[in-house]
Amino acid sequence: MKVRIYRPAKTAMQSGRGKAGTWLLEYETVSKRAPESLMGWTSSEDTLNQVQLKFETQEEAVTFAEKKGWDVALTKEHERKIIPRNYGDNFKYIPAEE
Repeated sequence: MKVRIYRPAKTAMQSGRGKAGTWLLEYETVSKRAPESLMGWTSSEDTLNQVQLKFETQEEAVTFAEKKGWDVALTKEHERKIIPRNYGDNFKYIPAEE
């Protein structure tokens, strides 16, 4: 069984980084998804695509998956880039280059 371990990005509704510290383990989908004929909802034969396991650290998630004998696809965490700016930078004069 193949699993994917990653750290999710914060949602657009979050301004802080409060709940962004968890790592998720998700199962890779085996069966393809198809729209249901009656309601038009997307359905799948595999119910494991609804399961998400949360872990505090990356190592815990990898250890859990390896104990179960699963193939792990690890997505590295994106590093946050902070560009320090001041309010005065909005009004700074930068001469045009010739």
